[in-house]
Amino acid sequence: MATLALTEETFSSTVQDNPIVLIDFWAEWCGPCRSFAPVFETVSEANPDIVFAKVDTEAQPGLAGAFQISSIPTLMAVRDGVVLYSQAGALPESSLTQLVQAVRDINMDEVRASIAQGQAGEGDNAE
Repeated sequence: MATLALTEETFSSTVQDNPIVLIDFWAEWCGPCRSFAPVFETVSEANPDIVFAKVDTEAQPGLAGAFQISSIPTLMAVRDGVVLYSQAGALPESSLTQLVQAVRDINMDEVRASIAQGQAGEGDNAE
């Protein structure tokens, strides 16, 4: 499956309508982004049940700003509408494959419970 280009118009529906979405924030002029592109494509082909999407930060500055993307490439993993991973830097294929498996394996009931607990305790200084 080819990667999907996301825009401000398609971002929300893509993330809401698909259980797992991996997003590569990139730009044409970025050397590391161009080096990471074939790795992202290879892993996407090995996981046809997951949406692999790209956001061109030059063409979609609103999305880049909304997610506070300050360095590219930045990889984001979203499952059931929840951002589980967001980190700058290109990953080697083995690490990206491990990330995909970790996103598949995570217990979303625990994640949602943790989010709910965090929101309930936002007034606390637990850190």
